[in-house]
Amino acid sequence: MGLVRTLIDSDEESVESALPQKLRELYDGDLHFRSSLAARPFVFANFVSTLDGVVSYEIKGKSGGSAISASDPADRFIMGLLRASADAIVVGAGTLREVSANSLWTPEYVYPDAKQSYADYRVTAHKSEYPLLVIVSGSGQLELERAVFQTSAMRTVVITNSAGKDELTRRGAATLSSVEVHALDSSRGSIAPQAILELLRSQFEAKTVLHEGGPALFGQFLAAEVIDELFLTMSPQIAGRSGDTTRPAILQGVEFVPESAPWFQMASVKARAAYLYLRYRRQRS
Repeated sequence: MGLVRTLIDSDEESVESALPQKLRELYDGDLHFRSSLAARPFVFANFVSTLDGVVSYEIKGKSGGSAISASDPADRFIMGLLRASADAIVVGAGTLREVSANSLWTPEYVYPDAKQSYADYRVTAHKSEYPLLVIVSGSGQLELERAVFQTSAMRTVVITNSAGKDELTRRGAATLSSVEVHALDSSRGSIAPQAILELLRSQFEAKTVLHEGGPALFGQFLAAEVIDELFLTMSPQIAGRSGDTTRPAILQGVEFVPESAPWFQMASVKARAAYLYLRYRRQRS
């Protein structure tokens, strides 16, 4: 029995299934990703949002996506499925700080019931046991005691600048066997998303990259026109905003005018109870 019900699916039927049967049943359908048309990995993002567009309450201890989704099992299953589909997962340092220090960016961490099915899927797709975790931090001020840095089965790459690399070295990053630090140019104020993707393609052979936020880093990727798809869970609650609070939407730090605003096409709509699980594909000119 499926966790979600498919309402719309614009993808054409494929002769070869991408998902194992158990995952197809839970997802009520298959999941295929197109090859990137550019010389970079295919990038898909995943967010959960309230009906009024809030992705974080920005309240200590309640800033993560689970406060928005109420730990909805279907949202967590889809998050695990997308992680299982990726060669690498990109997150910003702020997103890392919002979750528990014990959090792992693995498929089964968010949805343990499908652990074996996720593993079978990755074996069939000729992927490593776990996706590469990529943390983008300009300052290098990361808590290296977190589980993501201390779990030997996971490869973690920190992408930073030269000053950030010095800070990570001072904190002891070089002593962590499963952690690599790469310093990229940030002369324009931030590390270019294209440079991040080029590193992942050339040095780690990543073909599919999952972007899990936060809103500022997602804004940089969207402005650089390197987001190919967006998965968005609509949670049936309203968070609201007042003049003295900051509650981000999926995009922060970047704004578009009507002539340059990116458009997306609907790829699929799934539902469970009052939740909607939307999949959009970037519309290219």
